[in-house]
Amino acid sequence: MRKILYKALAILVLSAFVTACSSDDAEDNTAETGKIGLKFDNSFGDNDLILETQSNTTKNNEVLKINVVRYIVSNIVLIKANGTSFTYPKAQSYFIADEGDAAGYQFDLTDIPTGDYTKIKFGIGVDKEQWQLGAAGQGDFLAKAQAKDLLWSWSAGYKFLAFEGTFTSATVTTAAPFMIHTGQIGTAYNYTEVTLDLPTKALVRSNIKPAVHIVTDLSKILDGENTIKLSDYDEAGMGAMIMGGEALPKITTNISKMFRVDHVHND
Repeated sequence: MRKILYKALAILVLSAFVTACSSDDAEDNTAETGKIGLKFDNSFGDNDLILETQSNTTKNNEVLKINVVRYIVSNIVLIKANGTSFTYPKAQSYFIADEGDAAGYQFDLTDIPTGDYTKIKFGIGVDKEQWQLGAAGQGDFLAKAQAKDLLWSWSAGYKFLAFEGTFTSATVTTAAPFMIHTGQIGTAYNYTEVTLDLPTKALVRSNIKPAVHIVTDLSKILDGENTIKLSDYDEAGMGAMIMGGEALPKITTNISKMFRVDHVHND
């Protein structure tokens, strides 16, 4: 009798294992697809960002009024709990987040294999491999970047992030302009990638389109792992124009850590 029970238990365990494996295989190999939405919501510290009128104070007590926030989001990868991933087609994986455009910070990705996703990975900027395809290899994104003033020139390449406005400080008492542009400078490419955990699984189904709400804390551009004081770059009272030099790699490091996923809607 005991042998019969052990045999029956072994069969049940084996059946459960096969069923689980089959379920995982079905999820990974299913022909069904769905959509997922990504929303980039800019903030400065704990405050939602308001362009032009809002005063934003840094840790160095510099007060910023921000006029322009644009950055290139690229090379999106969605990762499941079991470690498998889906890389969004490269030719379609370049977007411009623009705080000044009501439709400029929410993107819909289509033809996503159904499954439960727990992480998202993306780049900020255009990767060197894509840029090396030349102007003809950029598709319509080159024109989009140019229209948003995110292109220095083709030979100089893309601006990965444009962060602009005015500032005052203890030493700069009259509002002066500031301008931070990242991108390729000499041999430094300054492209960076971000991987974020989702607090709730994104359940991509043919009838469910998750929305992933990503908060971008712009204060970390200056107050991140590296502290940048705009007043130190104010030349002859003409403002702080940071587009190269030793500050840019530091700012790129800060940019890589200014994103977090606030929540996921599975609707």
